[in-house]
Amino acid sequence: VQLQASGGGLVQAGGSLRLSCAASGRTFSSFDMGWFRQAPGKEREFVAAIYWSGGYTYYADSVKGRFTISRDNAENAVYLQMSSLKSEDTAVYYCAAAYRRSSWYPDRPSEYAYWGQGTQVTVSS
Repeated sequence: VQLQASGGGLVQAGGSLRLSCAASGRTFSSFDMGWFRQAPGKEREFVAAIYWSGGYTYYADSVKGRFTISRDNAENAVYLQMSSLKSEDTAVYYCAAAYRRSSWYPDRPSEYAYWGQGTQVTVSS
């Protein structure tokens, strides 16, 4: 599956952004989806994930209550609504696709078979 992330940009602290990830090439509902981010000089870190059906979502503690992940299987897309943004949210954000399986560790990058190219989010304080 090919993934194309978009929606990043420059926003002031306290503002909001909505990231989108468009998927093509495979049946989108075959995949659980995740968002990760990587800041300069830091490891890639888990942000949020959503089950193939949309029935379950997972969040990193650092974004819980501020970010919301959702998906639209009819549109082959996954979204990340980000609110109350902080300077520490500045990073390149990546969407990723994991094959559906009975046991899933959504916060592990190794679980994901496909990655998008990333979109830059910069939060100014």
